[in-house]
Amino acid sequence: MASSRDRQRKLARAKLDRQLARRAAAAKRRRQIQAGIGAAVVLALIVLGSAWGLGAFDSKPEPKAAEDVCLWTPQDASANTNLKDVGTPPTTGLPTSGTRTMTVTTNQGAPITAELDLTSAPCAGASISYLAGKSFYDNTKCHEITAEGALRCGDPSGTGFGGPAYTFANEDVPAAPQASPSASPAPEQPPAYPKGTVAMIGSPPGANGSQFLIFFKDFNPETPAYSIVGKVTGGLDVVEKVGALETVDNGNGAKVKPKTDVVIQSLTVGEPNAAPAASSSAG
Repeated sequence: MASSRDRQRKLARAKLDRQLARRAAAAKRRRQIQAGIGAAVVLALIVLGSAWGLGAFDSKPEPKAAEDVCLWTPQDASANTNLKDVGTPPTTGLPTSGTRTMTVTTNQGAPITAELDLTSAPCAGASISYLAGKSFYDNTKCHEITAEGALRCGDPSGTGFGGPAYTFANEDVPAAPQASPSASPAPEQPPAYPKGTVAMIGSPPGANGSQFLIFFKDFNPETPAYSIVGKVTGGLDVVEKVGALETVDNGNGAKVKPKTDVVIQSLTVGEPNAAPAASSSAG
């Protein structure tokens, strides 16, 4: 039989083996946990690096402010009493393509209709539309039949110096006609302002407000100065009728005032549409 000392040694040895086994298992678990944590940290760093590279931590950009389409320059209505302050049109959110239909009803016959070209003259179209919404043109006179062959309208004062208390710049002024070898415009070139053209006229030139011209005959100056806004699509015969009226002195030595009053009873502008600007037509 084994001695008591041998049994004690075996028991102690077994206890030590168990302790070593438990320590080894614990160490193995620690290594597994550490490996798992390390892998998680590496993965997290990879994800964060990718997100950083893609700008996930960049500050959110502020919403971009709407850009101004038109610039309205204030005018001093106290310095020029012919001006009428009705505010200004908006500067943003304005249509910049398509057309709007302008209808001018006068005391001279059927209404005159025109298509305002918002692609080439968005600010002129916006201004006329805004002023029409304020009844700015209603019950005003077309105060001139110009030597250039146009009916001049849109000045409530009838002086040629009136308009709203703001101005805006030219947009669509035709290029000067090219000269032929004889130093005159080539005959095949169309006129800068064909009959039926609607154009803005400013005082001074280029400082447009409310006044506009409707041409009842072709006009082809050496240096065009009027910004085109549209074309007549109906009632051109009425414009031609008015153009044939007798004129008298306007008080400043110019025989351009219609002897018979030409009154705009109403001027309205329709909503924008996507159709291209129509060509002028009589009737």
